[in-house]
This record gives sequence, C-alpha cells and structure tokens, in this order.
Amino acid sequence: MAEAQEKIIVGLDIGTTKVCVIVGRANEFGKVDILGMGKVASHGGVTRGVVSNIDKTVAAIQEAVREASEKSNVDIKRVQVGIAGAHINSLQHRGMIIRNDGEAEINQEDLKKLENDMFKLAVKPGDRIIHVLPQDYTVDDEPGIVDPAGMAGVKLEGNFHIITGQISAAKNIYKCVEKSGLKVSELALEPLASAEAVLSKEELEAGVVLVDIGGGTTDVAIFHDNIIRHTAIIPYGGNVITEDIKEGCNVMKAHAELLKVKFGSALANELSESEIVSIPGIRGREAREISIKNLSKIIQARIEEIMELVYYEIKASNMEKKLAGGIVLTGGGSQLKHIAQLAEFVTGLDARIGYPNEHLAKGMVDEVKSPIYATSVGLVLRGLADERASGGTINISGEQYQEEKKKTALFDRIKDWLKDEVDVADYK
Repeated sequence: MAEAQEKIIVGLDIGTTKVCVIVGRANEFGKVDILGMGKVASHGGVTRGVVSNIDKTVAAIQEAVREASEKSNVDIKRVQVGIAGAHINSLQHRGMIIRNDGEAEINQEDLKKLENDMFKLAVKPGDRIIHVLPQDYTVDDEPGIVDPAGMAGVKLEGNFHIITGQISAAKNIYKCVEKSGLKVSELALEPLASAEAVLSKEELEAGVVLVDIGGGTTDVAIFHDNIIRHTAIIPYGGNVITEDIKEGCNVMKAHAELLKVKFGSALANELSESEIVSIPGIRGREAREISIKNLSKIIQARIEEIMELVYYEIKASNMEKKLAGGIVLTGGGSQLKHIAQLAEFVTGLDARIGYPNEHLAKGMVDEVKSPIYATSVGLVLRGLADERASGGTINISGEQYQEEKKKTALFDRIKDWLKDEVDVADYK
C-alpha cells in the first residue's frame, strides 16, 4: 500500500482557453492528494479542442508543466492527456457471429472476435475508430444480455457504441507533448475523464447525461447501467458566448470575458432592469454603461441553443426515458449563474453542477475543486486506475482488474495508428 501511495500521476488538459497540468497521487483512503497545479492560457494554439498551432501549444504546455513541477517538487516526465474536439463522432452498430458449436460455452474469444469485427467498419477518410464499447448482447434471439460468457448458443449478436476521431488530431497532440520534453502515458477521451471526476456510481447506473461546457466545445456523454451509451461534441462553448457579448455590447474581447464571468447569468428574467455595469473607455474615452439584464439576454440565447443541441443528442440516443440521474453540468461554462435552471427548463431533466470534490483529499487547494478542472482531475483518476490494473500497486479483485484494464484500450488503439509516425514504444 505504501508503494501505491507514492505513485504520482500527472493529468494534462490541452483546452481551447487553457492548458492545465495537475499532479496527484492516491492516499491510503483512496482519495487523490493534489501535489501541484499549473495553468496558463492557450494563447490561440488550440481551436475548438484541436491543436491549431504547434509552437504556441508547446510553449503553453511547457509553462504549465514548469509551474506544476515547481509547486509539487516533482520532475514531470509522463502525462495523461485528454483528446476532444468537433472531429470526435460516435455511432451505433450491431454485429453478429455464427458459432460452430452451439453446445459449447460462449467465451471471451467469441466476444473479442465480435468486438474486433467492429474495427473493420468503413469510416470517413482521415478518421479512425478509437474505441468500441459493448452495450448488450443477444444469444439465439434472447436480447438484453449484459455478459453472455458461459452461455450456450449458435448465434451471438452485440450492440456496440463506436467512437471515431481524426488521426491527424491525435498525431498533433503527440507531437506537442513530445516537443515539450514529455511522454504520453495514455490518450483519453475528455468527456470520459470528466465523468470519472464528477459522476457518482449511482448516477452512472440510474442514467445520467454529462455536459462538459469548455471554451471551444461542449462535450456530451450519456451513461446508463454503468455503460456509456452515447457521445457527442457540440462545436459551441464559452468562447462563442464571449464573442456574442463582444458583438452585442460593442466592447473589447477582454471586457466581454470579464462581463460574462463576473456578471453573466443564463436567466435574464432573474435580473433587474436597473442593474448597470460601467466599462472603462479606451484611451481616455468615456466609460460605457452596460445593462446586466441585456447582457444576460445575450448569454441566455446562446446557452439555450447549446442546451437544445444537448436535448437533440439525448433524443438521438433513445435514452430520454432512462435518465433518472438527470444532467450533470461541468467545465468552465457551467459556472454561469442559473445555468442549471435553464438546463432543466429546456430538457425537462433535473440538473446539477458537477464538482470533482468527491475524489479529492482534504487540505487540497480550493481552486482545483472548481468544475474548470474536472477533466484534469479525471485524467489523474484514470491514470491511477490504469496503474492499479496494469502494475498491481494496489490490491484489487480480478473483476476490478478486468474492468479497469478496459480503460487502456484507447491507448492501445492509438498506438496502432501511430506506429509508423511515432516511436510509441518510448511512451509506455
């Protein structure tokens, strides 16, 4: 147990507005001790979750790593990295195999063969299948089977949730990390990392929608019966709200961001007409007066649009009637006042704000408990789970080992993509 406590994991969130590095380790109670954190602006190196300028992104990563290293007194060499962006897509597909011996028990080889067949599906040029997630199985026309291993049958069918992404986006992330003098331990889908940090086991089982509102995109992940059922990336986030305020109020972008953060609300009707904020004029010009209610009308219009797109994804998943856990909002955009109420109004589902508090030890820096850092904390949690699964630093059951081992499948798949481009042997 002492060895497990000393295992240090570093999460790297390369976002549209910020690059964040969090250094953590598990304590004896299974919580995460945050040893240090570094956060810097992306400086335009990332657009809608995708690296658009290698040099700017590398500079931001190096600065964030240096800050986190100084605070934690840890020499950072390896990182858990998140991948997101509008290029991430998902689809549902059904596969089937006919077994030669219907009397023999269905085993893991049969299930693996069915899963591997999914990687042969045709996808858009430039895309690759990142992850294949089993939903349920049908054995000889008996549907709804979660784990058919040990059963007898001739015809084995499976429903799968398939996530695809652009190979170029993954390559650019690897390139940025490598140029920063670091190595990738795992490349993980950001909505799955955020889910690790803010969703409870009860919510995952009951059915829940995770809505991670970042700077460039809004990530949606729907879970039910502890299985991810649907994922989607909406190409709108906090930055587009800032641009709306900039245009609508005719102010500078920096002032628009401050207005959004300090005075913004997702429900304009909750505010008074008499509330006014003064914006300093440029180079001696007179100050501008902005109505807080008008400001919030601009914000509400865009948040309503985002929530309507979230609701569209909920309906597209066919899970609308199976979401007893409601909606959990996280990410920087979730900090807008009254956003949970607006989400409830648009979708008809209960909503709450998701904080990564549950997994953090006491005495931690309060700043990291913000929804802004849900993805970074989730990446640390995934790293700790992978260590338990692969290194055996913490005593776990065989069932837990198999469950946590699945989390490394994404990294293994991307290694196959990059074997001709990157010396991935150095990363593991």
